[in-house]
Amino acid sequence: MYDFYRVAAAVPDLKVADITYNKNKIIEKIDEAFKEGVNLVAFPELAITGYTCGDLFYQRSLLDKCKGAVKDLIAVSSILDMVIIIGAPLYINHQLYNAAYVLYKGELKGISVKTFLPNYNEFYEKRWFSSALDLDVEEIPLSLVASDVTDDYMVPVGNNIVYSINDDFKFGVEICEDLWAPVTPSSWLAMAGAELIINPSASNDMINKKEYRRSLILSKSSTLMCDYLYVSAGSGESTTDLIFSGNSLIAEYGKMLKENDNVADNNYLLINDIDLGRIRADRIKGKTFKDTYSAYGYINDVRTVNFKSVDNFGSDAKHYKLNSHPFIPGSRRKRLERCKSIFAMQVGGLIKRLSVTGGKMVVGVSGGMDSTLTLLVCAQALKKLGKPMTDLTGITMPAFGTSDRTYNNSIVLMETLGITIKDIPIKEACLVHYNDIDHDIADKDTTYENVQARERTQVLMDYANKIGAIVVGTGDLSELALGWCTYNGDHMSMYGVNASIPKTLVKWLIESVIKEEIFPDSTDVLKDIIDTPISPELLPPDEDGNISQKTEEAVGPYELHDFFLYYMMRYGYSPSKIFFLAKKAFTGTYKPEVILDWMKLFYKRFFSQQFKRSCMPDGVKVGSVALSPRGDWRMPSDASVALWMSEIDGIDVKFDE
Repeated sequence: MYDFYRVAAAVPDLKVADITYNKNKIIEKIDEAFKEGVNLVAFPELAITGYTCGDLFYQRSLLDKCKGAVKDLIAVSSILDMVIIIGAPLYINHQLYNAAYVLYKGELKGISVKTFLPNYNEFYEKRWFSSALDLDVEEIPLSLVASDVTDDYMVPVGNNIVYSINDDFKFGVEICEDLWAPVTPSSWLAMAGAELIINPSASNDMINKKEYRRSLILSKSSTLMCDYLYVSAGSGESTTDLIFSGNSLIAEYGKMLKENDNVADNNYLLINDIDLGRIRADRIKGKTFKDTYSAYGYINDVRTVNFKSVDNFGSDAKHYKLNSHPFIPGSRRKRLERCKSIFAMQVGGLIKRLSVTGGKMVVGVSGGMDSTLTLLVCAQALKKLGKPMTDLTGITMPAFGTSDRTYNNSIVLMETLGITIKDIPIKEACLVHYNDIDHDIADKDTTYENVQARERTQVLMDYANKIGAIVVGTGDLSELALGWCTYNGDHMSMYGVNASIPKTLVKWLIESVIKEEIFPDSTDVLKDIIDTPISPELLPPDEDGNISQKTEEAVGPYELHDFFLYYMMRYGYSPSKIFFLAKKAFTGTYKPEVILDWMKLFYKRFFSQQFKRSCMPDGVKVGSVALSPRGDWRMPSDASVALWMSEIDGIDVKFDE
């Protein structure tokens, strides 16, 4: 469902060379996985025999017993709509191969064979096994690997097989050492269409190896734009010379989804959902991936084995961890590190611009978070350049909606930063303009609001001209997405340092400045600013002088809009899938019908406000989502939203997916 599939790494208890015991333990884990709704379960390398059999692999009794186990496991799979991948030896033409058997609904769909065999230090696999490169056949009869078969059919065999269910769910298999090769079998499998790579392994543990293995898998899943399931032999293997940790991991495009916790693990099932929609989205955009496919002819040798699922093959994403704030890392440590990096990029981009324009800057200071972040970036740029803070002019322009709290905070912030302060009230100028255009001041409509925004921009631009400075913009990514800015008003500047900063991240960026004590004298006022409600302050305060115009009451919660924006822009997900994810991420926070209502507004505004983004100022990109018409987002301003609204209108909020 929505490109989600449930996969599992199964590490059963094991007795070396006891095939009956191992088979029964494998069956137990198969049953356990099936009850959990798993679509694909993978077992370790040579799981049927044990990896550490040594010269026992030469014993015909062992190999013959394997054929009986394969037959029994095929029978077990016949009633399950679940792919089962089991490591076992393969005996063909007097050669022994290290292989992974792919079972599905009572059939052996293929046998993937290990290509690279370690022959160093503690591993001497070449003593027993031959490489897939030595294979001289592409298929073998089932009777060669399973005893007493009633239906003898040909089974594909090799290291070049992509398995495809319903022409949709595509996966490939490489085995243990294959991952360590300079060019891996999975490279060709992924470029030939495999979106999930499974690696049945028997990797021993030693100091620092777990960290290296982890980094290798994350890197491979990233460069191949794939999900990667790695399952390793557990502590039931022989400890004659080595210890096997049973380290299993599920990674998705450079991100670790799940990993077992214990150091020497055994007899467990590691389950997680994967989202192949992420893989498909980036492969569409990743032209280097496609060009690599075109550059190497070896991919033409990859075979695809197609088979069908008679049931609804997929998962409900129950085990897929979602961050309701996808622009913000979950842990405090990572969040602080991310914010420090982003702030440094904002400062670096501005420093480059100042090297061309000169060092003077003008910022409109409202006492809100966006203008505060801009001011902090500008001040830090001057510190880095070794220039006086007075080269930065902050202009506060109180009007009809300005509250005492925001006005006082803007003054205190500028004073503690030591910048040049200009206080230019704009009420009288706006009243003159209302009169000039015959607008009744009692009519608090869009014109009433936008006159103030454009007057402020005029003041900023003209004052910048007067002192030879640039106007540094305050608008953020979320406002650009919704068009929540006045065209040629706060929409415009000479450089926008917040252009790719979502609203949900602004607060944390300011908090990181506080924690790093970059401007210690400003700490108290910064804390109050991040606690102030978000508002454009274009309508008069209430009778108590407090902010009356709260942005999120008008356009909806920014945490929802940022969630919609992230998944629409980053992965191109449909409204239906985004709604499905939002319900999961915001369970207990927003009712489904509330999420849907704000989603409708998001799409309407996103499409109708493109004309503002088509002429937005320069601004450095700091994350994976940006809306610059010169970079990430090229969209016609008159595109129709009808297709997306039609899909949203068809969503049943009461349907329990």
